[in-house]
Amino acid sequence: MIDLKAKPFHLDDEGIKWVEQTLASLDLAGKVGQLFCPIGFTDDKTQLALLTQGIKIGGIMFRPGPGEMVQETHRYLQDTSDIPLLIAANLEAGGNGSAAEGTFFGKQLQVAATDNTEMARKLGIIAAREGGAVGCNWAFAPILDIDYNFRNPITNVRTFGSDPQRVARMSKAYTEAIQDHGMAVSIKHFPGDGVDERDQHLLTSINSLSVEEWDATFGKVYADCIEAGAHTVMVGHIAHPAYSRELRPGITDLEIMPATLAPELLNDLLRNKLGFNGLITTDATPMAGFTMAMKRELAVPTSIAAGCDMFLFNKSLEEDFAYMMKGIETGILTEERVNEAVTRILAVKAALGLHKKKQQGMLVPEKEALSVLACEEHVRWAQECADESVTLVKDTQEMLPISPESHKRLLVFTLGGEEGLFGGADIAPYFISKLKEEGFEVTLFNKSEVDFSAMFGGVNALTDHYDAAVYISNLETHSNQTVVRINWAPPFGADMPWFIQEMPTMFISVANPYHLIDVPRIPTFINAYSPSNYVVDALIEKLVGRSFFKGINPVDPFCGYWDTQL
Repeated sequence: MIDLKAKPFHLDDEGIKWVEQTLASLDLAGKVGQLFCPIGFTDDKTQLALLTQGIKIGGIMFRPGPGEMVQETHRYLQDTSDIPLLIAANLEAGGNGSAAEGTFFGKQLQVAATDNTEMARKLGIIAAREGGAVGCNWAFAPILDIDYNFRNPITNVRTFGSDPQRVARMSKAYTEAIQDHGMAVSIKHFPGDGVDERDQHLLTSINSLSVEEWDATFGKVYADCIEAGAHTVMVGHIAHPAYSRELRPGITDLEIMPATLAPELLNDLLRNKLGFNGLITTDATPMAGFTMAMKRELAVPTSIAAGCDMFLFNKSLEEDFAYMMKGIETGILTEERVNEAVTRILAVKAALGLHKKKQQGMLVPEKEALSVLACEEHVRWAQECADESVTLVKDTQEMLPISPESHKRLLVFTLGGEEGLFGGADIAPYFISKLKEEGFEVTLFNKSEVDFSAMFGGVNALTDHYDAAVYISNLETHSNQTVVRINWAPPFGADMPWFIQEMPTMFISVANPYHLIDVPRIPTFINAYSPSNYVVDALIEKLVGRSFFKGINPVDPFCGYWDTQL
């Protein structure tokens, strides 16, 4: 039984009436359409109308694009949909998750490095304001995963770190900020990523904690955000064998499913034990963690039958819709369960006041609202976060601060920074330009034109020309990249720091905080967590000694090794 007056909906009689009347107005196909939240690939109005007038989807998410274009696309979708849509964005790091020109406040791990809960709140405020400006009403954030395993290719800088208490208080602050601005969060990825070293995009990964360990860590984090009123939970394609065995005695290994297909995790644990009354959505279902667990024709309806309310992304929307309808015909999924799921979807929409905004024509704001994107206040907050987060992990050679007087001739090495499907920003040119502004003479090591004779030219051939070496690394973790390690340039690792005993050398990472595993004896190491100009500006201030390092280690950058601390 769904209590629409209780948390997180808090609906009044008018809101409940709208939910009930809207549900009653839908035929079975219309109800099934509400279950789907596809990813948007086009702004072509003919294609968009097929979603809103054909399948009659319940929600949608687009990748970030120019703010004005995103806003107009969202406006058309809402105008052509009879029932207001949940419009989502990955607002994990700021308004740049919804609009290309939005504020890149900082990755969650950067926020954690400030150890300042107010920064998590500001992240939520920016995400809500800027996401709302383009018509988003649903944040696929915050990430509640706990970064226990430094080898995990997904959690890393996307989390609030490895301390469950810090993860809990910062996630709660973000959640409250989003909700205060009329937007829903989706706390993710239940039952929790960051324990396994594998990627749920590529297989069904595992949270291997015991029941007791999970209750004290992930369970506490989820309970706090549920108590704070989180409207939705995103469920990962992550199995939790200990809890599945606890809740289903006798379950076989083959029967242990990812949470998206595990009723014991969705109903017994999330609904009953944690008391979650809101909407449960799957994570993206094209991920192999979902597709490899069960034949898709069965998995599509089974996910809703197991306890999910919304189905995120598709291989083929038309095919998945047909699978859902067939699942009802064959008895995998009951219409009663569909009604329950759609009720929760509609209840979230009512809780956000979308039904009223629909009547008022206010679901998507006017173009003037776009002025909030990267506005002065948001930029200032991002600068403050950068200043408070940059972390000096070690400086055993006492190299810092540097100046043109002490280290004028710098040899700079760059790692990563390539733009690709998952974004990325090459901040090395900006970093180098700022060094030059300070009066340093900078030589960029060219990996594509290696001077082989120089490689074997001896120590003096290097130290006669340079006073120090600086590595700037922007090797980001992202989906489908199972290992993020440093691969030195051929031949023979031409750009590796063989000279750390011969010349002052520092390593700066603006992405992965765990690179010491590959450069353990680098004597000066700095973590900055996010590849943004704000971070680079803060870095320069600290390198030259005008500002001190304020950041704390939100994870173990030494990766548990003794030699990384030398």
